[in-house]
This record gives sequence, structure tokens and C-alpha cells, in this order.
Amino acid sequence: MRFEHESLPQRVCFGAGEAAALVRAEVERLGAARLMVIAAPAEAGLAEKTTVGLPVAVRFDEVVMHVPVEVAERARAAAARHEADLIVSVGGGSTTGLAKAVALTSGLPIVAVPTTYAGSEATSVWGLTERARKTTGVDARVLPRSVVYDATLTLSLPVPMSVASGLNALAHCVDTMWAPRADPINSAFAVEGIRALTSGLPTVAAEPGGLAGREVLLYGAYLSARAFSSAGSGLHHKICHVLGGACDLPHAQTHAVVLPYVLAFNAAAAPEAERRMAVAFGTASAVEGLRQLRSAVDAPRALRDYGFGEADIEAVIPAILKAVPVGNPRPVTAGELRQLLRAAWRGDDPQVIMAEEGGA
Repeated sequence: MRFEHESLPQRVCFGAGEAAALVRAEVERLGAARLMVIAAPAEAGLAEKTTVGLPVAVRFDEVVMHVPVEVAERARAAAARHEADLIVSVGGGSTTGLAKAVALTSGLPIVAVPTTYAGSEATSVWGLTERARKTTGVDARVLPRSVVYDATLTLSLPVPMSVASGLNALAHCVDTMWAPRADPINSAFAVEGIRALTSGLPTVAAEPGGLAGREVLLYGAYLSARAFSSAGSGLHHKICHVLGGACDLPHAQTHAVVLPYVLAFNAAAAPEAERRMAVAFGTASAVEGLRQLRSAVDAPRALRDYGFGEADIEAVIPAILKAVPVGNPRPVTAGELRQLLRAAWRGDDPQVIMAEEGGA
């Protein structure tokens, strides 16, 4: 074996029902005296309970999907105006993403408190959208210094959103297996993440009020994000980033829909990665494992259900082709990408892609 692996410096705290105490401990440990709390209006109550008694200088609630540049600028201005010395983000990926946008230019440390399974809290990846184009990058300044995982904060997340968010985390794991910087360590995180998410998702779908499944999902989401942050963006994420920025599609649902098609497209060209994923799913093949999981949790099915039009397919193909990672297990042509996107738009069985490949 010959590889290089970089581990990210971050403190992770797990504790159901302990968010407020854990956040307080992290704020004190980091020596902060003027907090900026970022939380969408829907999470305002959770954020107040989580930061009760702490020195909050400003609360910012303008959280928008895909982090538009103009929103990021307003948040940065608020942080500077109130002389914040630490950010506490309480919410999902969009909330964490906005905190990262502020940290990117200010260097302020972040204590992230996730309420979904997005995984953004465990990566050094940032993303901003301007004029329907989403730009992403990697910067050590945006990695939260601390993450507080409290499964009770996810109990209000409806099952459909929990499923989409959990499948988004699963996409991190799958993409890691053939990403540009894939190595034995981040692959091990990804495989264990697949196992955990495959276990936790059906449990949450069947028992949404229980903590056991949600704790397993948070564990799997953390592993998936660690793997993804280390390995980099593979084909799946390149496709979804273009779709999200160009068409303003919902993040988690887009990942949930596109994932089985990218897996079906790449699996045969990456037999060792496919074998390891199949073992984690507990099925004969990774494609079949994902199919069974999606069926069990009533996963999102088609891009057309979320605002993606058939006419949009041709519009996004050039941008996706430019973004395809050089090391993808197999080359990607415009025709193949068109076929993949059309199948995802309709919600076809991903096996159709494999069958058509075999007949080509």
C-alpha cells in the first residue's frame, strides 16, 4: 500500500438530551465571549434552548438553501457589526453552510449542532451560489472546531426528510469509494457508514419517535462526512452540485434520487469497491442493497418531483461534463450522462442503465 491520508482536527461530542450542556462546555473551552447563533426560524426554539445562558451577541435566521452569496454577505456583516468571536450553528446543512461562509472570510471558530444527517458539520468543504452557479471549495477555516450530536434534536425531523437526509449521507459514503483521494482509511469510514445508515434508516422510518435509530443515523452521517471530506467529490456530488446550483433543487432529495443511478453507472467498473459496499449492505450486490434500502424507507424517486424539468437535462450536461473527476472508474460521455439524467428525471429502475450498458 502507498497512500497519503490527512485527518481533520475536530472535537466530536455525542449525548442524547445533552446539547445545551455540551455546547456550553465547548464555548467555555474555546474561550468565547460574544456568540453569533445561526439558526433558521424553524429551529429558533431549539437554538434558544441550546444556547440558554450563553453570551449571545447576535442571532441570525436568514438561512437559505445552497447559501446564496448575498445572504452570506449579510451574515458576515452581522458577525462583524456585533464583534462575534464564535459561531454556534443549530440546524441542517444549509445552516452549517452559512456558518462556514462566515468563517471562510472571518476565521471565526464554529460549534456546530446538527439537526439533520447532512454531515456538513464534519467537513472542510464550503459552498456558495451566485447567479445559479454553485461554487464549492475546501478550506481548513470552515471546519467546525466542535460538533455536538444530540439525537433528541432530530426527533422533530419528519420521516420523509429524515430518509432524504440519511440517503444524502449514504451518497457521501458511496462517492468516497471512487473519489479522487480515496484511500484505505476513508474507505473504511465509508463502509462502516453504509452499514450504520442501512441499519438506522429503516429503524427511524418504522419508529420515528425512538432515539436508537436516530443515534445510529447521526453516527453514520458523521462517518460519511469524514470519509467524503477526506476523499473529495466523486461523480455523484459533481452532478448534484450542478443540479442544485443551476436548478435550485432541494439538496437532500436531489442526492437521494441521483445516487442509485450513479451507483449503477460506476459499479461494474469498480469491482472491489462494489464488493465492499455489497458486504456493508448485506446483499449480493451494492445496487441491490441500495434498491432494498430505498424500497424499505420509501425513498424519493424522481427528479421531476422536485422541480427538475426534462428540458433542463440538456442545459446542465456541459457543466457536469466539465466537472467529472479525472479518476472516475469509467469515462463519462454526454450521451451516457443524458441517459442517466433522463432515468433520474423519470424515476426509472437503475437496472435499466446497467442493462443498456450491457447491450451497447
